[in-house]
Amino acid sequence: MSLPSGLDKFDVALLERLQKDCLTPLRELSEAVNLSPATVQRRIQKLKESGHILANVAIVDPDKVDKRITVLVEVQADRIYSDDLDALKESFSGPEVQQCYYVTGEADFMLILLVPDMKAFEAICDRLFHHNPNVKWFRTMVVLDRVKATIDVL
Repeated sequence: MSLPSGLDKFDVALLERLQKDCLTPLRELSEAVNLSPATVQRRIQKLKESGHILANVAIVDPDKVDKRITVLVEVQADRIYSDDLDALKESFSGPEVQQCYYVTGEADFMLILLVPDMKAFEAICDRLFHHNPNVKWFRTMVVLDRVKATIDVL
């Protein structure tokens, strides 16, 4: 495996473990990568400062917080001038949108929404799509089963 630019095998090993559980004690990390706890702590700090580690977060089970329905939404913009796209990106960056991607292909955006029920989704559709003059069309797909969902990069 080739190493990502600017990282050595110790950095990659730390990142692999931290993306699984960022609360892993330094002692366990140091044993796993064969470095002292102080060295591991310095490396983690450098990975944060360099932007390799963006955040330390908790992954919340959507079912436990009444976000039982996952919906994928493709959106085609009517106008794709820079200002128009920036406005769409801003409107698709609200709390009701879990993920938003500006993509190639027939659609311009792919959104992932987590909603408690279809009534909530309908309200989001009205606000984000139906009443947005720059949305040419949108197409939705309701997820039947979350087969794999991860934020792992390595």
